[in-house]
Parts: sequence; structure tokens; C-alpha cells
Amino acid sequence: MALLHRPQSAAARHVSPGAPPAVAGGETSTVWPGLAAAAGGALAAWCIHRVVPAVPMLTASVVLGIAVAHLPGLRGYVRGTARPGLSLAGRRLMRIGIVLLGLGLGLDQVLRLGWATVAMVAGVVAATFFGTLWLGRRLGLPGDQPLLIATGYSICGASAIGAVSEVSGSDEEDVAASVALVTLCGTLAIAVLPLLQGPLGLSDLAFGRWVGASVHDVGQVVATAQTAGPGALGEAVLVKLMRVALLAPLVAAVAFSVRARRRGVRTASGRRPAPVPLFVAGFLAAAALRATGALPDLALEWAHTAQEALLAAALFGLGSAVHLPTLARTGGRAAVLGLGAWVVVAGVSYAGVLLTA
Repeated sequence: MALLHRPQSAAARHVSPGAPPAVAGGETSTVWPGLAAAAGGALAAWCIHRVVPAVPMLTASVVLGIAVAHLPGLRGYVRGTARPGLSLAGRRLMRIGIVLLGLGLGLDQVLRLGWATVAMVAGVVAATFFGTLWLGRRLGLPGDQPLLIATGYSICGASAIGAVSEVSGSDEEDVAASVALVTLCGTLAIAVLPLLQGPLGLSDLAFGRWVGASVHDVGQVVATAQTAGPGALGEAVLVKLMRVALLAPLVAAVAFSVRARRRGVRTASGRRPAPVPLFVAGFLAAAALRATGALPDLALEWAHTAQEALLAAALFGLGSAVHLPTLARTGGRAAVLGLGAWVVVAGVSYAGVLLTA
């Protein structure tokens, strides 16, 4: 089954309607306003998270990016002067943040959960990805939105969407719309899932596993699972890390699909696309480095802080590319896909938790 339904030229990547041309080599001064705006958005998101801990920093970043793109006094600046830097943040900073995400992947801890749990998580990811991809195409969602939304639901939300968009060459508007939908649904899970623990008959530990297997973003997992106590939180984080570990093979599969469709076609730089993107190799190398135990706790803490800051700035840049009137034209179909994907991931992961209890 092909993962992509349409090839796209390199020149069309990450360009939204009305956006200025990509910054030419040597004209780096034009990206600084946008990079400064992305940094300011990440700082504002951190402040919101500090004041309201239940709101994950990355979720706040996306919402703030969408907000500033529609405020009368700022939208012209965001879509004009700041656009090159914001687009750069959404691509390059996302890659670096994903590499650092590998340092938070405790492979030794993940493997302690046992092979039954590993098989359960793999099954959840596969069912969610292919089910959402199929439904998105049946609903006729435009561009790469079915692929990107399927990735976000099945792996780790906005971070996974950013990773796959790098190898699929997706339009910036498709990326931004997918991030907005996945972030919205993941945020709703923080309020909805704790209410279902009792009716579904889940113990605290089983609830933690269910949350880790079904909620998208790591911050949203933490915010949801902590309602059932530290035991549930620990289980949720471990299961979630197992899903994050599947990011690399999924991105590699998409890259292979792109390479197969563009066989013989070179990129704008004159080179064929790499079979495995460099940032995916960096993610795996970071995870391997973490597994050696060579890095002190302080270094891991600093890396986690840098990862959060980079991903927040990148997601602010992606959020600023959302154009709500355009999104509204496919809003009904996108909402149906979001609900359908939510039912799939929650239902399959619930069955998996019961089977592996």
C-alpha cells in the first residue's frame, strides 16, 4: 500500500499561499524577524505552562501561533516580514528537536515492559496509521493531510507530523492544518480520558498504559495520566516512549516510498533523496547514546529543556501558517477524520491493554 498519493516538487514544499519566496543563500538577515517571533512564541508558551501546568508547552505554542496569524495587528507581519523565519523554524528547528527527542528514549526501560506490550503498541500504531490514512482518503481530505494526521495520531502528535512532512515534501498549509487538528484532539483527551477510567473498569496502572498507547503528544500524556497517580504516570510515559521509538521506522518507510516514486528524479540541489533522512539517523544515534548510560543526568535535563524549546518554537512557526478560513472549508471532513481516528486509537489500545494485563 503506497503511503503517499501525490509527488510534489521541492519548490512547492512548505509554501503557503501568499508567502514570500524562499530565502536565497546569503540573505539570512531576512529570516531573523521570524526566528525572533518563534523564540518569543516559545517563551510565551513556557510562561503559560508555568502558570497553568495542565496546559502542555507544545500545545500552547501551536495555539499561540494560530492566534497571532489572525490578530489584525500582527497577521500582516506574520504572513509577510516574519514568514521566511517562521517557515525556517518550522523545518530546521523541528529536525534538531526531534534528534534531541531521542535522548529521552530510555530503550532499556521500554524493553522491561515485555514483548507482549511491545507487540501491543506496534499493533496500535499500525491499526491507527493505516486506518486513519484510509479514512482520510475516503473523506477526500486535500494534499498530504491524511498521511500527516495518521502519523500524528499513531506516533507522537505534532513532532511526528513535522518529521514525516520533512521527507514527504508536504505543503506548509497541510502540515499546519494537521498539527492543529491533532493538537486539538490531544488536548481534549486530557479532559475526557480520566472520566472514562471508572466506567471502563481500568486500574490506575492499566489506565496509565491506555493513556500512553492512545494520547498523541508526550506533554498531553503526562497531563492526562497524572490524574491517576504516580504509578499510572510512570506506565504511561514508558508506553509512550515505546510509541516514539517507532517514529524512526515510520519516517524511513515514508522516505522509501518517496524515493520509489521519484526514482531517477533529483532534488533541487542535484542529489537524489537519501533513503533515511539525516535527522532520523540523528534520532537513532541519540537514543543509542542514551542507552549507553554515558550521559550524566544534568546533560539529559539540559537536552530535554533544549528539545522542548526547539519544538515549541517550531510548532509556533507551524501554527502561524494555519489559515482558519481555508481550514474551515474542510473542517467538517477533518473533524470526522479526527473523531474516527480517536475512536480507532482509543479502542484498539483499550483492547490491547486488556489483553496484556
